[in-house]
Amino acid sequence: MVDSARVAILREVLATTGWVQRSRDFARSLRTSTSEPGGLLLVGTPHDEPWHLAAHLDDEARWNDLPVLSPTLVRWSPPENAPPHLCVGLERIEAVRRGETLFVVTPDTAPVPLLERVSDARRIGATVLALDAGDGDLEGLAHEAITVTPGDDVVSFDAVQHLISVAAGESSGPARRGLRDRLARLLDAVSGPQV
Repeated sequence: MVDSARVAILREVLATTGWVQRSRDFARSLRTSTSEPGGLLLVGTPHDEPWHLAAHLDDEARWNDLPVLSPTLVRWSPPENAPPHLCVGLERIEAVRRGETLFVVTPDTAPVPLLERVSDARRIGATVLALDAGDGDLEGLAHEAITVTPGDDVVSFDAVQHLISVAAGESSGPARRGLRDRLARLLDAVSGPQV
């Protein structure tokens, strides 16, 4: 939850830059692109798997009762003895179905084998979203992309991941849960029932 407090401060600092609204718009697409739990696939590159974003999206899914937001982390070379949630390999992208979402996160250029799988997933009917650093080939395959230019003086690639994950957990309707509500729920969960 400390990250949510930091994101609130980050949002204040970035309020006039356009990044807050861009991340909210992208997060809305992320939140609404699939309707089935397990249908959000999160993948990076062989050298940069989006563990941190996967953990934050999973937290937001739990805290906001949005099971469709809990991602399946797709890994390039999962170890055989990894727990089930950490042993999903690239074959999961090959088994993607219409109505699922493939979210590609890469601060580098996506390798050709990933681009081929993304193209196949899009052709099957999956929604493709991308968070990248200006990869034209990946952006050309994505239904929606958000780009963080390397060396951007305003925001980092990591900061945008935080903005997106928190925004994805927010409701777009009038019953919006604020930071205080989320902090209270977290404190209740940590402290347990009072006797």
